[in-house]
Amino acid sequence: MSETLLSSRNLAFELYEVLDAQALTQRERFAEHNRETFDAAIDTARSIAEELFAPHNRKNDEHEPQYVDGAAVLIPEVEPALRAFHEAGFLNATRDFEHGGMQLPNLLSQACFAHFQSANIATSSYSMLTMGVANLIEAFGNDEQKSKYLQPIIDGRFFGTMALTEPHAGSSLSDIRTKAEPHADGSYRIKGNKIFISGGDQPISENIVHMVLAKLPDAPPGVKGISLFIVPKFLVNDDGSLGQRNDALLAGLFHKMGWRGTTSTALNFGDNDNCVGYLVGKPHHGLSYMFQMMNEARIGVGMGAIMLGYAGYLYSLDYARNRPQGRHPDGKDPASQQVSIIEHADVRRMLLTQKAYVEGAFDLGLYAARLFDDTQTLETEEQRKTALELLDLLTPIVKSWPSEFCLKANELAIQILGGHGYTREYPVEQYYRDNRLNPIHEGTHGIQSLDLLGRKVSMNGGAALKQLLKLIHGTCQRATEYASLNTLRQPLEQLLARLQTVTLALLGDLMAGKVNQGLANSALYLKVFGHMVIGWRWLEQAIRAEEGLALIHKGGGNAADVDFYQGKLQAARYFLTWEVPSCHHDLAILEARDDTCLSMQDAWF
Repeated sequence: MSETLLSSRNLAFELYEVLDAQALTQRERFAEHNRETFDAAIDTARSIAEELFAPHNRKNDEHEPQYVDGAAVLIPEVEPALRAFHEAGFLNATRDFEHGGMQLPNLLSQACFAHFQSANIATSSYSMLTMGVANLIEAFGNDEQKSKYLQPIIDGRFFGTMALTEPHAGSSLSDIRTKAEPHADGSYRIKGNKIFISGGDQPISENIVHMVLAKLPDAPPGVKGISLFIVPKFLVNDDGSLGQRNDALLAGLFHKMGWRGTTSTALNFGDNDNCVGYLVGKPHHGLSYMFQMMNEARIGVGMGAIMLGYAGYLYSLDYARNRPQGRHPDGKDPASQQVSIIEHADVRRMLLTQKAYVEGAFDLGLYAARLFDDTQTLETEEQRKTALELLDLLTPIVKSWPSEFCLKANELAIQILGGHGYTREYPVEQYYRDNRLNPIHEGTHGIQSLDLLGRKVSMNGGAALKQLLKLIHGTCQRATEYASLNTLRQPLEQLLARLQTVTLALLGDLMAGKVNQGLANSALYLKVFGHMVIGWRWLEQAIRAEEGLALIHKGGGNAADVDFYQGKLQAARYFLTWEVPSCHHDLAILEARDDTCLSMQDAWF
């Protein structure tokens, strides 16, 4: 079984020992499933990813989409890969059986999709965006919109995009200028320009469904005046057939540092004053609707960052095991045999750092996927609401922490390969370039940190934060059953206590109206909060590893897993004793309300 995409043993550990995926089969929605069906889906995903996605990952990078006669042209390998993805059921993995879906838990859908993200992040992006559009129309579209646009997406005929960003506004959606004028037939005429639209043009699908943010003539200012529109590339007739080309045109392609295989487009809507759009839901409620897709995309970006980090880690691990170079520091005989570079302590440090980052983040990403299942399938509305609050709180962490630290893992993978890592003959430099986008798109680190500190930690009276702290305290309490985990548990408890104090003080500043000062160092807050969450997830993994070892010592389990569990404990030890204590310097800056950055003047640069 291949380990080039992700560790199959680690995936099984996460699904069945940490996150208890089998317990989901006790819920009515997933009652038709069991571990065998889950594993069959994963095996199919791995096979398609290895056979159809991974082989053209490098070609995607070397032969990026071209702008030819007003359209985007892709390499030919992309279409059969996406067709196989759809025909195997992964586009509709979580959808109802009766609607052509596999009715899998989101946890399993994410576990399957992780293989495609690791194999070829660019090609897999078309499917991720399309799934998000389908969910958006399903949640907020009317019956006609579902018939004309959702069903063809489910059938694999239409793909989708999200069109938010405009050239003058960037991430500031309150400043968008795209207009929507009512038309006599109930449709709207859209006029404006959007940029950085991933998948905004491609020759694969029959049609492209753009989800476009625009403002009506009577729109109030700011984000409260944004509406959401379906703007198809081709109009759709009442019988479902394709009509004329809409006035939504490809203006050009962006040429990116990485992630080159996904078209990144500039789109012009209404150059000929005849771009037809259809209002989704209520006027002026578009951003609240779009946040469903944005939050899905943010978790998807986080998982993409994790899997790019994971791919680099596994490659550099294999390289380190097989690359002989040098001798131990105490090996003075030049005639003695060289050792593999994994024998060098500093290479082990870099590998252990990567393992701690990518496997810690992988656990969090799958934990978030399971939380989403809880928001949909827990027994009571109150339970589902509680799960949603926790997922909302964790979403900025799931997006941003892996985007920063799994990128650092890619940097270390390059370092382990040395000069080879810096060449294009080896894949680790592409993983780094591809991953460098993730701290930017779907909300930068700065935006996510403002969301976390400025909104998420205090929402609903801090209910989600209290819930998270209770969960972390519970894990720490369970860890006391293992004396070996005391040195791991204590740094987390110390960070937890201090972060609570800092959080209360910062929230006090915000309540007192000191908004600029309180949020000035929010990026540091996000980093520390993320380290606390990843530290918690590593302590949880360490407990499960101790349980696994105890079972083996009692004659159960699989004796071959001893090394796996020891590796988990060592990575937990690294993160909790090397990484977590380093956060106290950041907390000191937050406690002091240091204004070094805030008080810097433009003229001083």
